[in-house]
Amino acid sequence: MPNRKDPKDEQPELPLAGKPAPESTVPEAAPAAEAVELVAAEAEVPKNNDNAPLAHSYQKWFLEYASYVILDRAVPHIDDGLKPVQRRILHTFWEQDDGRFHKVANIVGACMRFHPHGDASIGAALVGMGQRGYLVEPQGNFGNLLTGDDAAAPRYIEARLTAFARDVLFNPKTTVWQSSYDGRAKEPVTLPAKFPIVLLDGAEGIAVGLSTKILPHNFNDICRCAINHLQGKRFKLVPDFPSGGIADFADYNDGERGAKVKVRAKMDARGKYQIAITELPYGVTTTSLIESILAANAKGKIKIKHVDDNTSESVEIIVHLPQGADADQVMNQLFVFTDCQVSISPAACVIDTIDGQDKPVFLGVSEILRRSVDKTVQLLKQELDIKLGELEQQWHWDSLERIFIEERVYRRIEQSKTWESVLAEIHEGLKPFVKKLRRAVTDEDVTRLTEIRIKRISAYNRFKADEAIKAIEDEIKQTKHDLAHLTEFAIKWFETLQEKYGKGRKRRTTCDEVEQISAAQVVVANQKLYVNREEGFVGLNWRQHEFVTECTILDDVVAFMGDATCKVVKVADKVFVGKDIRHVHILPKDGDDRFYTVIYQDKESGKAFAKRFQLGGTTREKVYNLAASEGSKLVFFDETKNQESMPTKVRVQLSGRCSARVKDFEFDLKELTIGSRGAKGITVTQYPIRDVTRA
Repeated sequence: MPNRKDPKDEQPELPLAGKPAPESTVPEAAPAAEAVELVAAEAEVPKNNDNAPLAHSYQKWFLEYASYVILDRAVPHIDDGLKPVQRRILHTFWEQDDGRFHKVANIVGACMRFHPHGDASIGAALVGMGQRGYLVEPQGNFGNLLTGDDAAAPRYIEARLTAFARDVLFNPKTTVWQSSYDGRAKEPVTLPAKFPIVLLDGAEGIAVGLSTKILPHNFNDICRCAINHLQGKRFKLVPDFPSGGIADFADYNDGERGAKVKVRAKMDARGKYQIAITELPYGVTTTSLIESILAANAKGKIKIKHVDDNTSESVEIIVHLPQGADADQVMNQLFVFTDCQVSISPAACVIDTIDGQDKPVFLGVSEILRRSVDKTVQLLKQELDIKLGELEQQWHWDSLERIFIEERVYRRIEQSKTWESVLAEIHEGLKPFVKKLRRAVTDEDVTRLTEIRIKRISAYNRFKADEAIKAIEDEIKQTKHDLAHLTEFAIKWFETLQEKYGKGRKRRTTCDEVEQISAAQVVVANQKLYVNREEGFVGLNWRQHEFVTECTILDDVVAFMGDATCKVVKVADKVFVGKDIRHVHILPKDGDDRFYTVIYQDKESGKAFAKRFQLGGTTREKVYNLAASEGSKLVFFDETKNQESMPTKVRVQLSGRCSARVKDFEFDLKELTIGSRGAKGITVTQYPIRDVTRA
């Protein structure tokens, strides 16, 4: 794998990387080099363009920066499930690990040798790992995931590696190393992780053109699924949130893009007028939840008296209700109008090494687990191979030492005067016993024999030597057996890991179907609608204006204006609908069932027309013209829910200046049929109308 260099080495003035970037919309596997070629082909700028001398440089720099953010900042690597800053923090802990707690400020400072992006990013990442507690053991005030409280300053808090992190993350013999950004130190390309850390802790990051959101999972669930995979069985893995809650994973779709997870707070009624919230949705704190409840109350979506927060080690939020409130109804309102229910959209994006290149890929959590477990098997095999080689080397050295001492080969060198003769004498003395060894004797082996002290030779115990060699032979036999049965060895490794660290780690999130609650079903008509006819406004709680009706904050209002138009708007504190409002009412959710009778004076022809209609389908904020031409005048309006109560006759009074002989007459409306709102209607008169009243 190529070494990654910090962008400051090549571009001191900009935080850019020396890698090309994937294009903004990343496919399943988006190699950075291909993205550079594609973008360059689409927007190629000549280097010597006098009109844009820096265009080529800026294009290159942006692509490098985009690639750098994706590969080296925001997205975890599938091999160890860590982002670069997390990996460097853990490596720093490992370098300084002595079993005791370290000041976080010291760790942050030491980590800047590897991560040159300031202490704030390092400190925030370290606190995050400490709050989850799987890899970093915190001591002091590390904040609170439940309340959202910040941690104390780094100089006041301490941390160290957990035993779990030591067991699953570190092995210098199997680690691939690279130079740090300034070349002064060595850091791991990825840690040899033998556990899917990215599924345990989860991950979230926003890069250039893509983002990742991997939800956390339960430790024991991961171990069981890993064992099932090794045994060739099917498995299903769903998240487990540290804040608990009730989650619906019906649309989880293995955590792939486009999936949805609905998570609810856990609450129950305590008494007649109290609701207790004891578990939170993922990503919601008690502070943000209470703020959303108070905001919904201020907007009239729910009605509560006050909220008490008694959260300490566990969540306890008490919502006090007013007299006469229905606790079940309010709980449904909390799910709809507050953060007591949230929808999460996971998108499991990780960095994978394909054909020697790091590329962002989108995978399901099951595939991530399978790849991680397969990687664990490879690492276990690598460790067993290394162990077997070390055991065989130790057996060879112990056997040589036994021959050297028991057969008194060391006495052959008493008369030797040169180093070469010493080596030759020892080689000669060992020749009769070479057949008992498993490999040839080298000069290095002989040199090692000459370093044995006389005191050790004199205190040599043949029985203890035989016992030590027998123990090594038994260990070699067991190691070879484990290599021959690698899958069984890996299964036992996960079982041991679960037994060692899985106690007390029960699932906190309850899996259940979350019923979809419609806002219209739970909203209460606790608002008052008023109208200002002259200025053309409708709004809530304007006591100085004309009261219309009680309504909910989800209702729509339909208003008919004097220019023979109508408009539908959503209820709000104050909204403009149009000048000269003649009629206002709440539009039913299932459609307007009223019958309208109107007479209007058409501006274009000058005639007056009468018609009957139902409103039909409408769109908010759109103005509907009820007349044949714009600018007409509404001279009569009537609305009713019952056809029998529709007006049958009207009295029409014409303008006194018109030339009509009869200026006051009755007009029969029985001939009108119910048509569409866009119909022209039947002619009432060709003269200007002064007034129309119901006969």
